[in-house]
Amino acid sequence: MTESKDKNYGYIAGISGSLITVKGLENEIRLNDLIKVTNHNIIGQVIQIYSDYIIAQCFENTNNLKLREKVESLFEPLSMELAPGLLSNIFDGIQRPLKAAFEDIESEGFLERGLTLKSLSQTNKWHLVPKRNLNEKVSGGDIIGTVQETPLIEHRIMVPLGITGELTYIAEEGEYTIQDEIYRVKQDNIEKSFNMIQRWPITKNRPYIKRMIPKEPLITGIRVIDLLFPVAKGGTVAVPGGFGSGKTVTQQSLAKWSNADVIVYIGCGERGNEIADVLKQFSEIIDPKSGRPLLERIVLIANTSNMPVSARGASIFSGVTIAEYYRDMGYDVAVLADSTSRYAESLREISGLLEEMPAEEGYPAYLPSRLSNFYERAGIVKTFGNDTSSNVKIGSLTIIGSVSPPSGDFSEPVTSTTRRFVQAFWALDANLAYSKHYPAINWLDSYSNYPEYISDWWFEQDINWPEINIDWEECREQINEILSKENDLKNVVQLIGEENLPEDQQLILFIARLIREGFLIQNAFDNIDNFTDVKKLLGQAKIILLLYKLGKDLLKNGFIVEDIKDLEVVNNILRISQSIENNEFYKIEKIKDNVLSEIESLKLRLGGVKS
Repeated sequence: MTESKDKNYGYIAGISGSLITVKGLENEIRLNDLIKVTNHNIIGQVIQIYSDYIIAQCFENTNNLKLREKVESLFEPLSMELAPGLLSNIFDGIQRPLKAAFEDIESEGFLERGLTLKSLSQTNKWHLVPKRNLNEKVSGGDIIGTVQETPLIEHRIMVPLGITGELTYIAEEGEYTIQDEIYRVKQDNIEKSFNMIQRWPITKNRPYIKRMIPKEPLITGIRVIDLLFPVAKGGTVAVPGGFGSGKTVTQQSLAKWSNADVIVYIGCGERGNEIADVLKQFSEIIDPKSGRPLLERIVLIANTSNMPVSARGASIFSGVTIAEYYRDMGYDVAVLADSTSRYAESLREISGLLEEMPAEEGYPAYLPSRLSNFYERAGIVKTFGNDTSSNVKIGSLTIIGSVSPPSGDFSEPVTSTTRRFVQAFWALDANLAYSKHYPAINWLDSYSNYPEYISDWWFEQDINWPEINIDWEECREQINEILSKENDLKNVVQLIGEENLPEDQQLILFIARLIREGFLIQNAFDNIDNFTDVKKLLGQAKIILLLYKLGKDLLKNGFIVEDIKDLEVVNNILRISQSIENNEFYKIEKIKDNVLSEIESLKLRLGGVKS
């Protein structure tokens, strides 16, 4: 093969694992542009450019490639195709639709190398409802029309960013494919035609007008999170945990129960059978809020550990790019990335092939900047353009990334680096998991910086119980204090035994046990316990703290902890989680009344003896 003279073509001059060295394109190509090895249809991305060659990482395996094979420049970066059809779909890291891939090939469960498929169906027809009038002024981000993408989510067709002008044509209401012309805009005396498709580079943040201060929590239905370690809409969370500590189940619960409108689930580099199990479960789960299949508001990106390492690196940015698109429509979007450790490992592998100077544990020195690029795309923002009523659009993007530290060591580079960029940290504890305490979030190692932003929202949801006049913020402070005191007493208990402690310290240990077993433990597979709404959560927490408050008063009057432990209502408090549904709050109020009446009865029955 002779060297190509066409400026669009070059040739392979070196092969090192998933990296190829290409000559002949260095004067025409840009960093992050795509290239294609024409004989095998392999796509790659330019990651380094030198005076006489470039280096590209291939998104598929490079087996059987030969030197001097032709390489074509595609003159565009890796971009997501954004249009109706994303929801309920499963893509790989470079947005190839996996459902369509396995329908079209006979590969015994494996993707063929060089497979070329359109990301979204070009033949499906969508019912367009136009929302603008002819000769109307429009600009980037304005909603032109709507499509009911799924029964749960309305897809809002937006003018591409950077386009401003007069609407000279808009299609009538009817059925259209994503390729059909929908509208035309006259900009600078040039008329431009548009369909439903937008493309956006995965490495470029979608711009917005203004980042706003978060004020509303992302309600997860998981009590330990919503009370002790909450996350705001538009927030960032790291969920580190070793093998078997419950990262995937936690992510599934968040996908099922959180009050986000759209979920983007990214399976990045996890085992194939685990991701297959996740996809199977998602396909069977019914959305509790609507009764529809949960998949109707989820985009799934699956990139298993046996897929090419470069595609693994692209997958988390592919997911967050799709999430930003729905955020710009005005939706609350949550990205669940499982796990960012596998992304970091792909960086380490590529860095090793490039023979770069390694930093801690072999990771590249630019690991912090890559992780920050991912997490900093979260936020609640005022987006460009107006909605169909000419109102400003506000959308949020929450990023919850799980981390898989080897042997559960939180001091390793990925966990410690991620911790610098997130505002909430849900530390999963293998010891809690082995003792069947789920979710295994360690209340001593976890934290959240969001309570001060969302406390006003919680104050508005408060339940008015004059018997214990504390709000959500005071509830979490008191429960944190009790759990902290319990931890301080552990060593003393091991030395002298719990029964030899002063009565007030025994009460702390008893209430802490009640908090752990009756409140913090939550069964994700129980039909009642899998989700706790705001009202039930506050009721549960306040009943436990009411018992603590009254118990301290009893101890001051000469009673002992055993008197409090023997109250019949204690078992009822422990059973609230799994016996009382969210819409049966009157039963929680009845338990509160029973606490008060049993304490009064105890005073009357034993008052004479204690005095």
